[in-house]
Amino acid sequence: MSDQANRFLGDSIGRTLIKLIVVSLIVGFVMTVFGLTPWGIIYGIRDFVLEIWYRGFSALGRVGDYLILGATIVIPLFIILRLFSYRR
Repeated sequence: MSDQANRFLGDSIGRTLIKLIVVSLIVGFVMTVFGLTPWGIIYGIRDFVLEIWYRGFSALGRVGDYLILGATIVIPLFIILRLFSYRR
């Protein structure tokens, strides 16, 4: 059992725990220096996804506005051109 655990962890259990503790301390220190918290990271990812979601629908709304605005010119011109070509 111990041999399988060593193979899975890449080293003995004790040495792996010490490495994980040291790396956790370093990462925790760096996160504190930059003012990062685990919840802040999660909320940041959530806000990023929500912002993309809202901007995406906002862009679709603008496309609809452009479509209606362009249609106010294009459709009457199309009807007029069709009427003139129908007489020929």
